[in-house]
Amino acid sequence: MDKKELEFILQEGEGFKTEFKESFDPKNLSKELVAFANSEGGRIILGVNDKGEIKGIQITNKLKSEIQDLARNCDPPIPVELEAINNLLIINVEEGKDKPYKCKDGFFIRQGSSSQKMRRDEIIDFISQEGKLKFDIGITKVNKEDTMLVSEYLKRAGINPQLNKDTLFNLGAADKNGFLNNAGVLFFTKNPKQVLINAYITCARYKGIEKVNIIDRKDFEEDLVSQVEQAVEFVKRNTRLEYEIKELYRKEIPEYPIEAVREAILNAVMHRDYLEKGANVQVDIFDDKLIVTNIGGLIKPLTKEKLGTLAVRRNPLIADLFHRIHLVEKMGTGINRIKEACKEHGNVNFEIETNGYFIARFKLKKKAPEPVEKSSQKSSQKSSQQILELIKQDSTITIEKLAASLKISDRAIKKNLAQLKQKGLLKRIGPDKGGHWEVSQ
Repeated sequence: MDKKELEFILQEGEGFKTEFKESFDPKNLSKELVAFANSEGGRIILGVNDKGEIKGIQITNKLKSEIQDLARNCDPPIPVELEAINNLLIINVEEGKDKPYKCKDGFFIRQGSSSQKMRRDEIIDFISQEGKLKFDIGITKVNKEDTMLVSEYLKRAGINPQLNKDTLFNLGAADKNGFLNNAGVLFFTKNPKQVLINAYITCARYKGIEKVNIIDRKDFEEDLVSQVEQAVEFVKRNTRLEYEIKELYRKEIPEYPIEAVREAILNAVMHRDYLEKGANVQVDIFDDKLIVTNIGGLIKPLTKEKLGTLAVRRNPLIADLFHRIHLVEKMGTGINRIKEACKEHGNVNFEIETNGYFIARFKLKKKAPEPVEKSSQKSSQKSSQQILELIKQDSTITIEKLAASLKISDRAIKKNLAQLKQKGLLKRIGPDKGGHWEVSQ
């Protein structure tokens, strides 16, 4: 490791594969050694505090010998490599080949940026799960990342966006030879679907309460961060927005708590079983509910009752990459945040179904108002302005979608469109099918 790489790691901060220790504490260090060996390996840097501030440590042969003794006294012994850079000591731990490993205080595993002790049942499940392929760390044949996506990611993570050959390796997204793993493909290529056929999100808006008439549908196939953001925008565009006016202030009230929906979509892309080829993440919007579905049931030791209290991640590296850019806060708390947001919203019930799929269901308590025609001049002007705004966002929008978005009838939409065209504010270019709208103002 050179000084430039070390500087990058210090900026990046603690994470799934990096731990800072200000001083040498044999008891705590042995736990970290075991946790990294039981997970996917990593590095422990002595002489740095939790904030990433360099404090330094006196590096002696005695210190190095004590660390090697700690590693050898683990069961089974853990091979480590030591590197000294100025007054810092880096302990490199490879992923263990003879899991599980234990120290004097028990079995530990890496979860997010911390090491957690495993209970008896978790140890048993860990041993049975270790024989299965981990999707997110699987190396691909892709060795070309999108540099713009990497730079944007580093900015969002608060890391100096200077790219070098080790940047993705240090993020855990590639091997030393520059080949991306599956998580790297999902985050740092423009079209991961070319490599991972079902790595995309489908969003659909239906008319009514059943999957019969589709008003709007989109497949989002870009990098994983863009997929989540585009899916959230689709939800915003295809759900109602009400206004509460108190004195001089206007408060917007979305039909569903958007942050809760975002959390549900993030949960879906983080915890889906990408090794299953038969389905992708789906977001379905009806008149009375919104449903987020991903393939992959709960993994042991997680149960439906433990959701929101226990962090068990199917794809820990994917979760860690989201965590670094602050889209995920604390591991295992997402479900509780969704429940709290729905409770605060007041008009949405949240339900979970687990049956091989993981289904997050947001149900409206009060039925959405039936579409009605607005006859007053003031309402008509408001509808016309809303129509123009929607057309500016999507010039190919259909009458049916306009009606669904504004909750008024097709007839009322046609009447407003005719008035807008008569006033010279709107033009229709091309036929009804295949043409588009052009706003004149």
